[in-house]
Amino acid sequence: MVMIKFCYLAIFIILVHHLVAIQSINAAAPKKGVSRNPADFLSLGYYLKKRPEAESIIQQKVGAWIQKDFTLAASIIRLHFHDCAVRGCDASILLNYRVSERAAYVSSTLRGFQMIDDIKETLEKKCPRTVSCADILTAAARDATVFAGGPFWEVPFGRKDGRISIAKGAEMVPQGHENVTALIDLFKAKGLDILDLVTLSGAHTIGRSTCGPFLNRLYNFNGTRKPDPSLNTYYLKLLKKRCRHSTDLVYLDAITPRTFDTVFCTNLMRKAGLLTTDQDLYSDPRTAPFVEAMASQPFLFENQFLVSMTKLGNVQVLTRNEGEVRVNCNYVNGR
Repeated sequence: MVMIKFCYLAIFIILVHHLVAIQSINAAAPKKGVSRNPADFLSLGYYLKKRPEAESIIQQKVGAWIQKDFTLAASIIRLHFHDCAVRGCDASILLNYRVSERAAYVSSTLRGFQMIDDIKETLEKKCPRTVSCADILTAAARDATVFAGGPFWEVPFGRKDGRISIAKGAEMVPQGHENVTALIDLFKAKGLDILDLVTLSGAHTIGRSTCGPFLNRLYNFNGTRKPDPSLNTYYLKLLKKRCRHSTDLVYLDAITPRTFDTVFCTNLMRKAGLLTTDQDLYSDPRTAPFVEAMASQPFLFENQFLVSMTKLGNVQVLTRNEGEVRVNCNYVNGR
């Protein structure tokens, strides 16, 4: 009975959170003299005069790539998150040199770079030095969500590309073994809350993971030389069959891996979450009510996903003269 009450409370919080976020997104610009968040300088119509077809070019390219390889949908969403989680959404993850975030060991399984390069090359031919790599990646993550069957949302544009990317910074991104408190603190530092944490984790409704991050759950959980007791017995047997090597790939959602839905949340309730960071969302009383609410009310997840992704795309953005528009997403201009 207590959990049911918390679930209803979570549903109410999600609805209020959604309404407040929508009002914030649609709000008019702050008055003169009021300190402005860099995200306030983003605009839905930023490219309408400069290059109105930019958004459609991105959409067409993303669709073409995903049609060839559906797994790229999850990869692009993940790439966007890795970018925003470090220095903000500044395309620093795309910079390709020896000591950049992209070169870090923890970034070795990231994919989708070729898609972004393809989009950028096309845009540069039609409108040189106009569309930033940060905007491309943010829009591509939205379009990848839509092509995977998820919700559509309007992306405000005007981000500039950063000039700094440090390999050690990539270690800030969750690796699948952090506790819920650490995740909450990370999200809070980026202006995101507990509801955003649960919702964005729901992107694991699609996508895959190498076996390495969770092998300890199968054989030696917390040094016990036994499997994680919170892991569903049947799911444990399945994972042991599929994970012969740490580099083997398994779906994050074993039931509907190619469908953008809330089965991911249902899996957590059945103790069939792949990553510790995912499964703990249902065992922690701060996040569990939201997991239950989204599992029982799929429309809440979809509506909140577009809100949380909009918030993610606005994290620590560079605008106006704070960055540049790279000619090539792999390198800072003039390098």
